[in-house]
Amino acid sequence: MNRTLVIGDIHGGFKALQQVFERAEVTPNDTLIFLGDYVDGWSESSRIIQFLIDLSQKQECIFIKGNHDAWCEDWLALGQSPDMWLFNGGTSTVESYSDYELEDLEGHLEFFQRMKSYHVDDQNRLFIHAGYASMHGPEKEVYSSNYRWDRTLWETAVAMDKKLERNSELYPKRLLLFKEIFIGHTPTLDIGSKIPTNKANVWNMDTGAAFTGALSIMDIDTREFWQSDPLSSLYPDEKGRN
Repeated sequence: MNRTLVIGDIHGGFKALQQVFERAEVTPNDTLIFLGDYVDGWSESSRIIQFLIDLSQKQECIFIKGNHDAWCEDWLALGQSPDMWLFNGGTSTVESYSDYELEDLEGHLEFFQRMKSYHVDDQNRLFIHAGYASMHGPEKEVYSSNYRWDRTLWETAVAMDKKLERNSELYPKRLLLFKEIFIGHTPTLDIGSKIPTNKANVWNMDTGAAFTGALSIMDIDTREFWQSDPLSSLYPDEKGRN
């Protein structure tokens, strides 16, 4: 059986990634779409990147770039480590690379550079880390950083009147562009949900793995999902981004 599985923000939690792969019984026949933020938080960011590089040689993988990945890419490429990044999990990522050889770092940098800003599948489903602001869709976005930072798309979906029909003049134009939209970036914990959460036609897969939540993986066709244990229990001696 060929499934397409979407994975939320991992944030350095390699143990959680292993758990959801086991629980979802991931096989090489599955297509995997990762929504970004592989690094920054728990202590195994570099190990995750190496795992994903190896994984992509065995099966179909699509890697979306998150805001934390863009920070890490700048650090690997230019040596830039802004305080904002270090305060938001970057320190753990830098530490995870302490024993890497230069050639390994170059391979990891190339991996970050190859990540996509977004992906649209053959059923007009969009996969993007955060969102987009343009009424004409992400390909018309003026500021590409919105792919990794925008929260207004999710806030719009959350705030919508549930009775609003798609043919209403009030229905948000941005949401009409795609059959479904899969995002990460803004933890569902913010609205009191610990599981992948659907609002309007948006699915939020960031279930707070960087903080007190779990990592989630979902079959985009059946909606079946699997979760890791809360990452604070998998890394009891660490703080993550808490």
